[in-house]
Amino acid sequence: MTVITLEDVDRRRAWGFVAPALLWIIAFFVAPFVFMAAMSLWKREGREIVRVWSLDNYLRFFSESAFLKGLTNSVEITLTVTVLSVLLAYPLAWIIAERVPRRFQRMALILAILPFWTSYVVRSYSWLLVLSKNGVINQALMGLGVVAEPIEIASTRSATVLGFVHFFVMLLTLTIYSNLIQLSPNYRRAAADLGANAFQTFWHVVLPLTLPGIVTGAFLTFVLCIGDYVTPQILGGNNELVLPQIIMLQLGRRADFPMAAALSIILMLVVTLAYVLCARWLKIERA
Repeated sequence: MTVITLEDVDRRRAWGFVAPALLWIIAFFVAPFVFMAAMSLWKREGREIVRVWSLDNYLRFFSESAFLKGLTNSVEITLTVTVLSVLLAYPLAWIIAERVPRRFQRMALILAILPFWTSYVVRSYSWLLVLSKNGVINQALMGLGVVAEPIEIASTRSATVLGFVHFFVMLLTLTIYSNLIQLSPNYRRAAADLGANAFQTFWHVVLPLTLPGIVTGAFLTFVLCIGDYVTPQILGGNNELVLPQIIMLQLGRRADFPMAAALSIILMLVVTLAYVLCARWLKIERA
């Protein structure tokens, strides 16, 4: 006679709650990823995709400078955006958490996240209008006599970075603010009692305790930025291609799905490496 314990009932009930989410992940993430990984090992010959297992696509990535340059551009732009966003977001989050009265903080946060209410494409095209030769910046510079002719700002890496930073500063502000608002004032009082000045308190107490929020926001910025296609395409043009643009070129112009799959796998490996580095670093900090 089989005896069903209360623990077995709870375990089955737990699996019943978890099963829909697991099935969803398997159907819409694991299965497509496995198929993409398999396709990255196939080859395109003429107009046909030949299901012959090989590493030719990956070898081609390392042998062609255009692919390597696309990955390098993606990493450089992403690291620049991440660093600038952290440097701008931390003071903003600190001002909202420490200087804005508590009753007005919710309104300040709403104003901070207003860019999220606008379509991503609309924001990018808005920046394109601002940075174009006939845009607001060039018109202001010419009106002030700073420049005699419009300068080229759009369709450059600087324009791409500016568009990204405008968006991700707000994301980082939220993650850092959520950590700052949870800090007990007793930490600062204890540091002051031990003789620490304001800078020492920030550097040795506040900053280490808010590192989880910084790294979480930085990692989200890294993931969203390195895989973005819209902003580099609109603001950067085709002057300096990033890896997502190269992937779209393989799909749209060459219909080389195996090569596009290989490039996508490489991009995911870069993101995975970033996650591993952040996870280990956070583990050390928390220890």
